[in-house]
Amino acid sequence: MARHLIPAEDSSRKMSAFFEERVLSVHHWTNTLFSFTCTRDPVFRFKSGQFTMIGLMVDGRPLLRAYSMVNGHWQETLEFLSIKVPDGPLTSRLQHIQIGDTVLIGKKPVGTLLAESLLPGRTLYMIGTGTGLAPFMSLIHDPETYEPFEHIVLAHGCRHVAELAYDETIRALPGHDLLGELIGEKLLYYPTVTRERFINQGRLTDLMFSGKLAADLGLPPVDKEHDRIMLCGSPGLLADYDVWLKAGGWLEGNANRQGQFVIEKAFVEK
Repeated sequence: MARHLIPAEDSSRKMSAFFEERVLSVHHWTNTLFSFTCTRDPVFRFKSGQFTMIGLMVDGRPLLRAYSMVNGHWQETLEFLSIKVPDGPLTSRLQHIQIGDTVLIGKKPVGTLLAESLLPGRTLYMIGTGTGLAPFMSLIHDPETYEPFEHIVLAHGCRHVAELAYDETIRALPGHDLLGELIGEKLLYYPTVTRERFINQGRLTDLMFSGKLAADLGLPPVDKEHDRIMLCGSPGLLADYDVWLKAGGWLEGNANRQGQFVIEKAFVEK
């Protein structure tokens, strides 16, 4: 998922916009996917589903990209999920970070994937591909996400089973010491892959548009009057959903108006 790179022109001026945090752990899911945790400055505040700029100092300047927080807003550390791009200006370096290294964390989180931008409803569908899972991981760790809905569906699509990051974490959430009682049977997890045999197979667009996704979960057909949708993923996914949602007359929510769906467009390659 392409994200915008922001080279710095004046490093001394730019540095005031970032926290310098220490890497606490690094996990390599596959040869193209990794995640890491780092310390969190006590004054850094964000809403579940938001993203911020993170990066490294390269040749005396901060090199940055937008990344969604994986962790819940109440947790004491920060976590990020990233692809590995061999010739990527940032990820070619970021994938080699080790415990104790310093990373830059932007002080101003933003983003459109906010539960407060949606009208209350029956089922909230979180649709993400690849690293588009990250903001939804934050949201499903937030107790406030569950209150307006009967069910939360987290649908994550990848090419291969090994790329279904956090699969075990998601499945274990109903037994979480703090969240388990609230989540109960509300959270429904739907992982799917496109290039291997798996319990669920196919693109999330086809699975939802055909009604199979809802049917597999024992839910009623998706209905704009009762259901809500959050989207974060590949340009192809977002383009297909944009056509489908507009054709169906769905209302997009934003900071000023609650709607029936929200899309994170900040990561789409221009």
